[in-house]
Amino acid sequence: MNSNIDKLFTIEEVAKILRVSGRSVTRYIESGKLKASKIGVWRIKESDLHAFLEKTSNLKDNKRYGKKN
Repeated sequence: MNSNIDKLFTIEEVAKILRVSGRSVTRYIESGKLKASKIGVWRIKESDLHAFLEKTSNLKDNKRYGKKN
C-alpha cells in the first residue's frame, strides 16, 4: 500500500470535522472553495481539506483586520 495516498472523507465526515452542515460543505465544493472528487458521492482528500482551512484562515492574512505583518 502506498503511504502517499491521502485519506478520503465524505461530505458528512467533513461537516462533522468543520462543525457545519452537510449542505454548507456541498456549497463550498460547488463554489470551488473546497476541492472534491465525485466517486459515486463526493469525496474530499485530507490534503484538500487542510488547504481549504489554510486558505480560509484569518491568521494567514492579517491585512484584512488592519494588522501589519
